[in-house]
Amino acid sequence: MTPHIRDITSSELKLFADIVHRLERLSAQDDVRRAALSDLVKLLRADGGCSCIWQETKQRFCESIYVGAPPEIRSLYDDWYQFNDPITSRLRAARRATIVDEVLDRRELIKTEFYNDYLQRDALEWGINIYMFDQRNRDLGDFRIWRRRGKTNFDEREKVLLDVLEPFIRSALLRGHTHSDGLTTREREITELVSRGCTDRDIARVLGISFGTVRTHISRVLEKFGCANRAELAASFTKAR
Repeated sequence: MTPHIRDITSSELKLFADIVHRLERLSAQDDVRRAALSDLVKLLRADGGCSCIWQETKQRFCESIYVGAPPEIRSLYDDWYQFNDPITSRLRAARRATIVDEVLDRRELIKTEFYNDYLQRDALEWGINIYMFDQRNRDLGDFRIWRRRGKTNFDEREKVLLDVLEPFIRSALLRGHTHSDGLTTREREITELVSRGCTDRDIARVLGISFGTVRTHISRVLEKFGCANRAELAASFTKAR
C-alpha cells in the first residue's frame, strides 16, 4: 500500500511545518537550497547530502552546497566524479523523489568506481534524490540525501515526504531564480550597483549584507557574463539592459 502524508509521525509533522514556514521567509536561492538541504537531511534521518544546479551551457553541475560531507568529498565530486557518476542522470530523469536502488541495481552499483572510490570514502550507502525544475524546464537545483553504512535504506514513505515538500521548495527557489539575463534577484541588484560605480563596501552598506557576500556574488556574476573584471561587467550589463 502506498504511504500517505497522514502516515508521518507527530515529530515529523512538526519538522515538516517548520520547513514550510522557513521556506516562506527565504528569498535568495542559495539560502533556500542550504536551508532545505539541512532540513531534509534531518527530516529523513540521514547523514548528509548535497545540492547542485545543472548548467546546460557548461554541461556540468555547479554551485554545490554540502551538509555533513568532509572537504575532500566535495572537491572529488565537483572536479571528477560528477563526470563519472552512473546514477545522477537516471535519478534526474525521474523528475520526482527517487531512491538510488530504483534506477541502478545494487549489484551493479557496487562494482562501479563511483561507489568504491567515492561513496565508500565517506561510508555512504543509501541514497534518495529529488530534482526541481521551473515551467520552462530550467534546473532550479537538486537535493541528494544519503545515509551511511549500517543504517536502513530509504523507502516509499520517505519518497512521499519529499514529493509533498517539493512544491514548497520549488516555490521558494523560484522566488530567487534568475531573470532573463541569467542573474538572481540579488545578483542583479549588486550588478546594477557595480554598473553605477559603487565599490564592494558601498554595495554591502546599501544592501545590508557582508563585504564577503558581495564579493561572492560578484565572482558568480563575472563568471556568468564571462567578464574578466568589473569594468567589463559594467559595460556588458549596461549593454544587455
